Amino acid sequence: MRTVTFLVLEGVDKGRVFRDLPIPVTIGREEGNALRLNDERVSRYHAKIQIEDSDIILTDLDSTNGTRVNGAAVSIRRLRPGDQVSIGRSMLLFGTMEEIAARRASGTPATGEPQAQTIRADELAAANGRLSVAASPPQAEPELNGKTWTAFDDDIPPLPHKLTPAQAARLAEIFDYLHRGLTTAVENIDANEEGTEVKLGFAEWQTVQAVQMLLARYGRYITEPEPKM
Repeated sequence: MRTVTFLVLEGVDKGRVFRDLPIPVTIGREEGNALRLNDERVSRYHAKIQIEDSDIILTDLDSTNGTRVNGAAVSIRRLRPGDQVSIGRSMLLFGTMEEIAARRASGTPATGEPQAQTIRADELAAANGRLSVAASPPQAEPELNGKTWTAFDDDIPPLPHKLTPAQAARLAEIFDYLHRGLTTAVENIDANEEGTEVKLGFAEWQTVQAVQMLLARYGRYITEPEPKM
């Protein structure tokens, strides 16, 4: 039986994983939906997921506030791993990390589509403030210290156990702050219909780099504590 997985990136249910839901799936606020969201801007029965000719199809069920896929309003759309589905105030990531990685590894641009280009820092200012990230030929996964980086469950370093309430609260505050930074950076991305290319504004790109910088500072502070961050 074909199943689907969604991770909630934004909204009241942020962080929840709806894993291996058997198709067909309905999404909504009402009990009885296989994917139920605690979001007042989500309709009682907002959208449905079905399969047709091996394609995963999302259909909006005449919802009050509509459905978006990769930022574009849709009534019906074929979903691919890595697509972002916005429903009410909630944003869902479609697919498991393994499915998304497999799509990235095998996804080559169609004939005639431009290949990804590297833009130097001194060229960015002349690029009308837009940074394009295009689909590229299959490449090896990025490596960090000789180890392939993935977001697979088995590869994610575990969080420390037995935190005090104060430590847990401080850690949650840090995570929420960094998460809001990344959310601000990606909420206005412009994706093509196939989801093979996205455009990120220069200001948003700077926000991503700022989050990267803060993570580096936090990492250094943990190993070399200082009076202030």
